[in-house]
Amino acid sequence: MSNSPITPMKTTFNRRTFLRQSAMAGAGLLILRNSKLVTAATANEKLNFAAIGVAGRGRDNINELVKLDANLVALCDVDHHYAADTFKQFPKAKVYRDFRVMLDEIGNSIDAVVVSTPDHTHAVAAIAAMRLGKHVYCEKPLTRTVYEARRMRQVAQETKVVTQMGNQGSASRELRRAVELAWGGVIGEIRESHLWFGGGNGPMKRPEEQPVPPATLSWDLWLGPAEERPFNPCYIEGKWRAWRAFGSGIVGDFGCHTANLLFRALKLSELWQAPNGQKTRSSVIRVESFPSERDAEGYPTASRTIVDLPARGPLPPVKLTVCAGQKPSEDLLLGYPRGDWGDLLVGSQGSIYSSDPWNGNLILLPEKKFDGFKGGPPEIFPRVKSHYREWVDACKGIGKTFSGFEIGGPLTELMQLINLSAYVEGPVEFDPAECKALHSSKAKRLIHRKYRSGWRI
Repeated sequence: MSNSPITPMKTTFNRRTFLRQSAMAGAGLLILRNSKLVTAATANEKLNFAAIGVAGRGRDNINELVKLDANLVALCDVDHHYAADTFKQFPKAKVYRDFRVMLDEIGNSIDAVVVSTPDHTHAVAAIAAMRLGKHVYCEKPLTRTVYEARRMRQVAQETKVVTQMGNQGSASRELRRAVELAWGGVIGEIRESHLWFGGGNGPMKRPEEQPVPPATLSWDLWLGPAEERPFNPCYIEGKWRAWRAFGSGIVGDFGCHTANLLFRALKLSELWQAPNGQKTRSSVIRVESFPSERDAEGYPTASRTIVDLPARGPLPPVKLTVCAGQKPSEDLLLGYPRGDWGDLLVGSQGSIYSSDPWNGNLILLPEKKFDGFKGGPPEIFPRVKSHYREWVDACKGIGKTFSGFEIGGPLTELMQLINLSAYVEGPVEFDPAECKALHSSKAKRLIHRKYRSGWRI
């Protein structure tokens, strides 16, 4: 049992600072009958890995793993200009443009793959690696569509590889303790929850200009499974996040970070799969969005979404309100300052609030009631040094990952369902057990999308 008092605290560090500190500083590993079928790495050997998408977040992920003495074997990126600094940093790694060629040529030399491409190519790359028996670390959101997230979870279960989604706050002591407190009944019965983000996105308009792609970029490979469209620099080097075809907007991009706490605390994964691997009975999630605009190309400037979550076993239904570009009422914080970001659980005996986008802090409300709070339920989750270390160790058969695809998949499905609803007039009803949108033909079409020839999951 933890005897440390839980006191309100504010965090002002950014994502890069958080990753650096967590590197310095469970719940879903499936044990293989013969681990050699998946990896040659053992507890005393280096993990050999390849990286797909190696600029930006990809380079950050690589550096964190190399710090842990993992061995980088190959680098794959479709944009050799954007990835040039990473290539230069790791001159011994073999360089590729097409991950399919890379996996075919060096698959026998690696144990694991890190996927840090734009959202729309996460699924095709990660599933290809898993089908070869490679452990996978994939950036968040896990996928661009609801169905892709479903397939990621299914293939991970089928291949029994070790997986981890890149919502690094999962490793924080504060997030794990917050979930333990919620499960332990410290704030009572929870029927209301709120999630909000520091900004929105805004509608997008396809450019009329059609410049020739630079020679260093394979535009066809960059598009991957997405619908064909002419090249324009407005899509690449991080700008893809605002486009529905390639990215997930603020809700998808940060939802898998900020909603991590509430998703676990409310045991929402049980809507997808009951405990002990049992098939859950069909339940319906109702989602209705009220966006500033409905745009086929981009995401709203501001939006409010009401998510009606059904009961999970003995746990009651919950109404979740998700805001982007706007905030909930200050009254919900019971006198505590409302932050620009928030993950709030409202219970019958108090509230749990995290004002940090990565759930890196824990605040019990009202402050006066919980001042100097100690005790609570015993710790049930292991405390770890870092999100990356947890995955590397699990790949070697040591411990379990806390954010494997069995929870990262459903969390991503929920965030992409919210994104989908912002483009559909009226409510969307979704059966998580069957991965089906009900009644709305438009919503049904948006659960997945048609892939270009040559791409599959």
